[in-house]
Amino acid sequence: MLFNSIDFLIFFPIVAIVYFLIPRKVKYIWLLFASYYFYMCWNAKYALLIATSTIITYLAGIFIEKAKKTSLKKWIVALSFVSNLSILFLFKYFNFMVDTLNKVLTRVHINPLSVSLDLLLPVGISFYTFQALGYTIDVYRGNIKAEKNPLMYALFVSFFPQLVAGPIERSGNLLNQLQSIAVKKEGEGYFTCNINNISSGFTMMIWGLFMKMVIADRIAIYVDSVYSSLYKMGTVETVLAAIGFSIQIYCDFAGYSSIAIGAARVMNFNLMENFNTPYFATSISDFWKRWHISLSTWFRDYLYIPLGGNRKGRFRQYLNLMITFLVSGLWHGASWHFVIWGGIHGFYQIIGHITKPAREKLCKLFKVNTEVFSFRFGQMLITFCLTSFAWIFFKAGSINQVKEFLSRMFGNFNPWVLFDDSLYLNGLDIKESNILIVAVLILLIVDLVRYKKKEDIGAVLLKQNLWFRWAVLILLIVAVIVFGEYGINFDSQKFIYFDF
Repeated sequence: MLFNSIDFLIFFPIVAIVYFLIPRKVKYIWLLFASYYFYMCWNAKYALLIATSTIITYLAGIFIEKAKKTSLKKWIVALSFVSNLSILFLFKYFNFMVDTLNKVLTRVHINPLSVSLDLLLPVGISFYTFQALGYTIDVYRGNIKAEKNPLMYALFVSFFPQLVAGPIERSGNLLNQLQSIAVKKEGEGYFTCNINNISSGFTMMIWGLFMKMVIADRIAIYVDSVYSSLYKMGTVETVLAAIGFSIQIYCDFAGYSSIAIGAARVMNFNLMENFNTPYFATSISDFWKRWHISLSTWFRDYLYIPLGGNRKGRFRQYLNLMITFLVSGLWHGASWHFVIWGGIHGFYQIIGHITKPAREKLCKLFKVNTEVFSFRFGQMLITFCLTSFAWIFFKAGSINQVKEFLSRMFGNFNPWVLFDDSLYLNGLDIKESNILIVAVLILLIVDLVRYKKKEDIGAVLLKQNLWFRWAVLILLIVAVIVFGEYGINFDSQKFIYFDF
């Protein structure tokens, strides 16, 4: 069930209304039922996998808390990890491993393996697997108590707003909120709805739909057209496609996160922020503090720091950074171009650390004022160019397509297409291109406000006068209805991160 579908437009109001009306003690059961129904709308068999992961990590949490010896606790954590990651490997990485091994065997003149699994990748499996494993580690570290109620824990793993594409929630945040559902707060009446949360959450949902349907799905038409016909493209088309995909993936994924956070907020749950104006980042390190925050902090806390972080010398720090980003790339997909994408970002981080003293000395030598806007804007522009270049490896379907894309970008200079209207032959005519430009300008304004206010759009609008809030909401709704990409002849775009 896609957020940008009629099904969800019917599903969510029913779930929210029933949630507000039923007694507190059964609210979490209702949400659990709704979450499993939501997930099973893709494939009913998926429920068996998420249930298996839930049972394994639930029992692991119980046994870890009861175990007296640290060594036994470690064995339980290891068993939980091996079990869950084996499922993930089977569905996501097995064929990739076999294909890679066969290429090696072929090069050394050994017959390749004739083994493959025809398994459909369950939507969101990487997200809920990491969320469940994070819970296991948190119990082991003593950060939280093991959840004794199996249904409550099952809801934590399957909570539908963030189930299939995050944010990857921490047990200390979401599980604690779920546990408090049945607890009546002082002065609280029977109904648990909060008008401010409903207003702010609904705004977040509409803004997410605007990002997805008006910007991401529209720009995807141009980007896909360029990538599918690289043989006739040149520098201008490929550069625009690279920039376009940077905007597309941001609006697609941040749009999903905005809808997820908004839907949860309507029901009084606060999910963690997942995107914080990432293209205003002034360095690659800053970018990863703003992009897919729930995943980057997960890798930081559960991989980078346990590997030693920056505590064991400069070489180990750089090695740990590279390992973390390579694993992050592999997490995104079972293909070498994802691994290379992760490696590029690891390389960026290492070079940034190594050159930082020299860059600071050069700024002092040439008396560069690093506190002014022009300097920060230059940093933002460089960071955007670096991330856009890396996105080429992410978007491409193979290494060969990356090579073709780069050869067309750097080997076929064609500035004349800016003046002969041939750019409008790549899926978007003049009207659609103008709509996209206006929508991107709106995105830039909203992100600039968020950057300055350090709050999401829902929280910012909540502080404005009622007439202004309604005017913005109505305009966004009209924009989604009138300019959103949908309809009989439109191939509805699922959210990009559903594949991960």
